[in-house]
Amino acid sequence: MNPDTILLVGHGSREKTGNDEIERFAEQWRERHPQWRTELCFIEFADVEVEQGLDLAARGSRRVVVVPLILNAAGHVNIEIPSHIARARQRHPGVRFDYAPHLGVCEPILAILKRRLKGCMQSLDMPDPSGTGIVLLGRGSSSREANGEMARMARWLFEEADHELVDLAFTGIAWPRLERVVQRQVALGMRQIVVLPYYLFTGTLIARIGRQVEHLRQQYPQVRFALGSYFGFEPEVTALLSERVGGLLRGTLAAVPVDDAAARWQGHHHGHDHVHHDPSDHHDHAHAGH
Repeated sequence: MNPDTILLVGHGSREKTGNDEIERFAEQWRERHPQWRTELCFIEFADVEVEQGLDLAARGSRRVVVVPLILNAAGHVNIEIPSHIARARQRHPGVRFDYAPHLGVCEPILAILKRRLKGCMQSLDMPDPSGTGIVLLGRGSSSREANGEMARMARWLFEEADHELVDLAFTGIAWPRLERVVQRQVALGMRQIVVLPYYLFTGTLIARIGRQVEHLRQQYPQVRFALGSYFGFEPEVTALLSERVGGLLRGTLAAVPVDDAAARWQGHHHGHDHVHHDPSDHHDHAHAGH
């Protein structure tokens, strides 16, 4: 028996390359942490979803540490995954299930954004922050908490950079949208605009963002645009998750409570366990990064 199993939970994407990236991330994680048995599941758009992943991880284990590969806290993190864990505890009473915190707003994620910003600035003809606006672009959610985490990160980036404008935009659900923010920044005299996607892995929305920025280049030929990339395999992501898992296993980090979430799920559940929607639609998947 392997006493401890790590269950990585990715969001899942209709774009196969997105799920393939998460599979590669899991493989790299296993190579880095051969001392742990690691399984992988997805919230949606995949063969192995959360219920099945929890059952798979529980087999032959005394403890399962559930690790969400998600940037911001909203419905998936706060309600859906915890409700699955609560049900898994009933199915597997001899197994301990610990829920790790989501990635969240923290210094390692800020470090990735600062590095992305620096790379974008170096790609511009005039790397002058005074005339260059920044747009932090996230998924968008009906959850104030998730959108608020994005706003905190935008503020952190503003305080760390020398740019006069660091604005927030969303690809869906929440407002404002990228086109409106760019319009405002151009009106305020920005000659260059850096768009920083706040996404963990690729997917349909990353492809859409690329098309949007190309359209903006045509719409504003007098403005130079630079587009950053999603976070992917940056070392800070792996290090942060490793630190969280290690803390849970050693008992130096408290697990996220899940009991209340199961009750909330009964009131909020709208049947998308099995009827999945494209996250690029205006249907709210209630989280702001994947």
